[in-house]
This record gives sequence, structure tokens and C-alpha cells, in this order.
Amino acid sequence: MSDLFQLNSKYIPTGDQPQAIEKLVAGLEAGRQHQTLLGATGTGKTFTMANVITKIQKPTLVLAHNKTLAAQLASEFQDFFPNNAVKYFVSYYDYYQPEAYIPRTDTYIEKEVDINKEIEKYRNSATQSLLTRSDVLIVASVSAIYGLGDPDDYYDLTTEISVNQSFQRPKLLRHLTDLQYQRNDIEFTNGSYRVKGDVVDIFPSYDDVIIRIEFFGDIIDRITTVHPITGEITSTPKNIRIFPAKQYVTPFEKLKSSFDIITREMEERVKFFENQGQIVEAQRLKQRVTYDLEMLSELGYCNGIENYSRLIEGREAGTPPSTLLDYFPDDYLMMVDESHITIPQVRGMYFGDRARKENLINFGFRLQSSYDNRPLKFDEFQRRAGKTIYVSATPSPWEMDMSEQEAYKYPIDDTILRRFSIIEHLPENKKNDVEDFKKIEEERSIRYQSKGVAEQIIRPTGLIDPEIEIRPIMGQVLDLEKEIEIRVKKNQRTLVTTMTKRMAEELSNYLLEKGVKVQYLHSDVETIERVEILRDLRLGIYDVIVGINLLREGLDLPEVSLVAILDADKEGFLRSLTSLIQTVGRAARHEEGHVIMYADRMTASMEAAISETDRRRSIQKKYNELFGITPISIKKDIKNQLERTEKHITEIEKEIETFESMSFDQKKQLIGKLREQMKKASKELDFEKAAEIRDTIIKLQNTK
Repeated sequence: MSDLFQLNSKYIPTGDQPQAIEKLVAGLEAGRQHQTLLGATGTGKTFTMANVITKIQKPTLVLAHNKTLAAQLASEFQDFFPNNAVKYFVSYYDYYQPEAYIPRTDTYIEKEVDINKEIEKYRNSATQSLLTRSDVLIVASVSAIYGLGDPDDYYDLTTEISVNQSFQRPKLLRHLTDLQYQRNDIEFTNGSYRVKGDVVDIFPSYDDVIIRIEFFGDIIDRITTVHPITGEITSTPKNIRIFPAKQYVTPFEKLKSSFDIITREMEERVKFFENQGQIVEAQRLKQRVTYDLEMLSELGYCNGIENYSRLIEGREAGTPPSTLLDYFPDDYLMMVDESHITIPQVRGMYFGDRARKENLINFGFRLQSSYDNRPLKFDEFQRRAGKTIYVSATPSPWEMDMSEQEAYKYPIDDTILRRFSIIEHLPENKKNDVEDFKKIEEERSIRYQSKGVAEQIIRPTGLIDPEIEIRPIMGQVLDLEKEIEIRVKKNQRTLVTTMTKRMAEELSNYLLEKGVKVQYLHSDVETIERVEILRDLRLGIYDVIVGINLLREGLDLPEVSLVAILDADKEGFLRSLTSLIQTVGRAARHEEGHVIMYADRMTASMEAAISETDRRRSIQKKYNELFGITPISIKKDIKNQLERTEKHITEIEKEIETFESMSFDQKKQLIGKLREQMKKASKELDFEKAAEIRDTIIKLQNTK
């Protein structure tokens, strides 16, 4: 493996991408901490990010605001960097019910989790890669700011073994147990080991190969890596380093030294409750902590061990926990995708966690030190962030302000034209157009040169932003019906945004009665069903989808040519400048993209959105005229997007129908086959499909 990022793509930067890449790289090389990539929908922001990473050659963290988007980005970056360590780091819970207490009803809710082993492997692989190589790109959700084991403890517990090394086999087995590997000679899975005579097989929690160590007496005679299914030897390394099976690991001596500290805090808190006359709380806390200490002493682990993390690690009160960010070197690159959503999400994580913990602590379920088992505060996140690029079509004022603080001059000269490679290629009759375009580029550079912002609005496909039209609210539904009919005849799709769930459902019912193939989409619709609805829109099973704010970020629907915004003049969150521009962008992937805003007055958000869209359209059209580019709608394989094939649907339905009549062995075999399908979908980062199969398995298991 190379320690350098090597971009693999048949494409080269075009449109606005070259100047955006050059500007961002120049800013990073100048030591700028904050920059913004203002990239319109469909301009290839991910490709630009990949090119910047290739030029900077730094370990990179890409933050996304949900698991699905993170999986999509991870898949794209794995295609761009097939020879580098592109990893995926998100919450490993398929189901998570946090510990909580509701005083009003005196209800204690035990923490309940369902851990996805495949995602846990991805997380372990991410931290292991960060400590062993430099060509690492981690795509993570905001779980990256939650507590993780101390990286120093994690690395100190690793074991490097070599051929011909003197190493007693019992000592290795004890050490594997300290690393939280479990011996399992029957079901050999990630995070376990097995022993057969002088051979020890270790299945790392972070890899898909088995490490086989063969002893000759007390000497390591041979080391091989073995394929877990075929048993084929894949390599014969002379030495290898074994990392812990869990990310939260602590040397036993360090763990043991924390027992007295935990006991003292418990005694102080119990005394406090007793002085307050809270006898129940005092007894509850003493009983719980005493039991946890017994478990820690005997097993080195207890349920809820993370609540003692500050005391075990020896941190001062109020200090932040170790997180994924601490595994990165000091000089790393951070990219925040859809930053206008991700940054507020990061900012709010701490407060939600704090509010839940207050009741647990005040009523004797947890020690006060558990406050410090938490996500990072926003200022702590900022201090730990590397050089940061905020990526969004609609960056918030905060990102723009942060970039402006890092302002730097960017030269306006013929390099603008050279970036587009036009001077030596354009015919003489285009020289006037060149001068006109140069003026536009100069105006753009002046607009952002004091803000540290790289604008990317010219698309490689030549597509221009959709034209926006304003029509009166009176008769908006009848007018919309006619516009939908026009699109249906052209085999095009329509998105309609409403203000409320009720309106979305009622409008859908009305259009359905008129013979329109329509479906509504809002937060009450299950995640899996949402994916299916969007896929069915692309396939033409539906011609129209009616929704609320779900039709904004992250939707890639190139068949959509019309976006209709009902009640566009109802100023607020759903009709803010950011929401309007994002919604308008849904029609930007089609050459006939058009947006209709139904409104009786012009709001400030509408005016700003229309003005910005018109500015972009002007630049895009000028660029197309200069190079003779004809816009082409984006074509994307539906199978690779929002997928659940018809064959798979039919198989699942047949299995449910025949399950009750199957024999015990047939049922067991069917469930085993479904589990394999679920694991395969998870490995391919298709978590919607994996969750769907999991739900099917649960239904079958509950069938009597």
C-alpha cells in the first residue's frame, strides 16, 4: 500500500472545479484554518474534495450529518481512492435506547442497544488505520465527537509479534483476553480467538483476515494471514501488530487504580443524599456503584463502564473525553459536508446529553463524574478540528464568517482563463466572449476574495440552475395539476413541497383522484419506505411526490424537471433562504429544470433566492456560450441508487408467505440465508436494505 493518496478517476476537473481546487489548496498551503466550498447542486463537490485531498496529502476527516449520507460519501471516496485507507465511522447501534429516568412517573429506563457488528468492525478499522498509516480518509457522522477510548491506551495495549520471537503461548492468550478478545472455538467471528494445539488463530475486530500464529515450543515459528471462509493463505508476514478488539480499553493496572477514586466519589455523594434526606437515592447509588466495582474487579468490564470514563482515565472534572478526533495527527484536514446542517448538529449534541444525565445524577442512578462521559462541547470541537473546509450549496452565516476571519487575497489575472484552458483553444471570433467571461470571473473573485470562499457553480454537464417563476396562490392546485400533466407526457417527474403533513396527504389524495400517480413523503413515513418511494419515482411508478422539508439535502433525482413550492411566501424555517435554494436545487439535474413558487407577495428569502439563482444562471449560460456547451441531463443507474430490486422484493414476499408451512430445518436454513444477505448488504454500505432484511428476520422469528 502506498502512503500517498492516489486519485483514481477517468475524469479531470472541469467547469468550476479547477479554480475551486486551486483556491482551496492555496488557502490550506497558506495555513488558513477555515475555508468554504460554496458548491451548487450537481457541480461535483465530492470530486473537488477528492482532488484537494490528493494535492494536500494529509489524513482527512469528512463529517456528514447522517449515516446514509456518510455511507454514500464513503462509497464514492472508496472509488476515488481504491489503494488508500478509506474508512467509515458512524454509530454502531442498529437500535439505541439511552439510559434515562422520568421523575414524574418514577420510571427508570435501562440502556438498551443492538450493536451492528459490521459497523463496529468499520469503526475498529478506522482507529487502527489512523495509528498505522498516513493515507487515511475517514467519513464519519457526528458520532465522531462522542467519547472513545484514549488513543495512547489503545496503542500501548497493542502487541507486535515476530517470527522467531520468544513468546510463551499462555502469555499470548492472557494478553488477548486483556485486549478484550473472547475465546470461541465454535463460532469464530471478529473479536475472537481459537486454539488448536500449537496454533492460535486470531480474528481481528478490524479486518477480514485471520491471523494464524504457529508455535514451536515457546518460539513463534510462523505467521500467516488466512481467508476466513476458504482458509487460503493470503500472506506470510515476518511480523504483525495486533490491536485491541474494542476501542474502549484500559490497562488493568490503570483500571484498578481508579477503584479508590470511584469509591470516594460514591461515598461523598451518598453522604450528600443522606444529608438531604434522600435515603432512597443514597441506597440506590451505593448499591449500583458497589455492584459495578465488583464487575470491574472480576471481569474488567461492567454495563455502563463509559460512565466512569473520566475517573478511569484520570481526567480532571469538566475535561472532555477522548474522541475520534484525538486519533488524528495534529496536522490533518477536516471537511464538513452539508455544513449548514452538520455544524448545528455538532453544536447541539452536548446539551441534549447533559439534559438527560441531570435526572440520572440527581436521583442517584449515576455519579456526578458521569457528566464527563459526553460528546464534545462546540468550543472543544473547534479546538480539536484540523484545517477545515465547509462544504455546502447554502453555507450559513457562521461558516462564511469563520472563512472571512481567515481572509486572504486571491490573484485576478489570466490564470482564471488558463484554469479553463481556453486561451490557446478558442477561435478568434470568441475573443470578445473571452473578455466578457474574464470580467465575470473578476467580479466573482472580488465577491469572495475577502471571505476565503471558493465558489463552484459551473457544472461539468453544462446544466444551468432552473428558471424560477412566481405565480399567485389563488388556484395554485389547479395550475399545478396542468403543469404535472405536461411533465407526465414528457416522462418527467415532479416534486411538490407543502407547509404541513396534512396538506401533503390531502393534496396527494386529490391528485390521486385525478388519475395522477402520486405519493406523499414526510417524517411519519418509515426510513426504508422513503427510500423505496424515491426509487419508485425514478422508475416511473410515481410521477409526483408531495413532501415537506424532506425534499432538500442529499436527494439525487435526475428525472425531476419541475419543483413546485406551494405557499412560498410563508416566511419561516421551511421557506427560508437556505431551504428555498436547496429546494430549487432539486430541479438542477435536468436540462428542462423549472421551479414554480406560488406566492402573493415577495418575501426577503424569495427575493434573495431568486437573485442568487439568476446570478448563477447568468454565469453558467455565459460559460456554455463561450465553449459551445449544450446542457445534458444527468443520467444515473437506478440500480445503484436507492436500491431494492424487484427480485429481492418478490423473494422476501414469497418467504413470508411460505414460512409457516416450512419444517424446522427449512426455517433455520432460510433465516441463515437471510442473515448472510443482511451481512452482505451491510458490507456494501447499503444499510437501508440491511435493516429491511433484519426486520424480515424478526418477523419470521416471531411467526409461530
